[in-house]
Amino acid sequence: MKTILVWNEYEHERVHDEVRKVYPQGIHEALADPLRKCGDFTVRTATRLDEEQGLSDANLKGVDAVVWWGHVRHHEVRDELADKVVKLVRETGMGFLPVHSAHMSKPFTRLMGTTGRIGGWREDGEPEHIEVKAPNHPIARGIPAKFSIPQTEMYREPFDIPEPETLIFCSKWDKGEVFRSGCAFTCDKGRVFYWRPGHETYHIFDQDENFRKILVNGVRWVTRMT
Repeated sequence: MKTILVWNEYEHERVHDEVRKVYPQGIHEALADPLRKCGDFTVRTATRLDEEQGLSDANLKGVDAVVWWGHVRHHEVRDELADKVVKLVRETGMGFLPVHSAHMSKPFTRLMGTTGRIGGWREDGEPEHIEVKAPNHPIARGIPAKFSIPQTEMYREPFDIPEPETLIFCSKWDKGEVFRSGCAFTCDKGRVFYWRPGHETYHIFDQDENFRKILVNGVRWVTRMT
């Protein structure tokens, strides 16, 4: 059974009542839930507030993939810890799956070799319309060709990442913005899947079934189960 570490900077849930009401157990627990329920993984969680920011050698020992959530504390992750994650991906084949605003996380940007910056965002809770661009990819297995998430934060291009090995999902908003929302990469021995949808004040991580299925599929792919 594969071992997955779900990492969370654990900031919003501690300091904002609005976020705490949506994710009372923390975003890490919401992301861990579908992985536990699918039965394929041993799942543990860690946060920036733990010893060694949750990225100690003991915490990472035997881990087959890291699911990463971060938003406003990217800069506080110590460089040597981010580099440890990058090394495990590149040299040992550990998978890495950054979610939503983790596009600016240190491990992701170092793996990509780019800034991870986006063209802009809008927090108005409008629907996100997602289209499957690679229906035969394992991450798209069991997912409808088109689906919508009722409330999300908007991201728009340009997205400063390398050309994905496979663009699996693309998102559009009613005001016309587009964004590459599901991107798969191979980084030396490791696989990386960036999965965009989410926000700390909307019930996406805990309630949207398509998001959760894709998260599980993504972890299966980065751990080479599919």
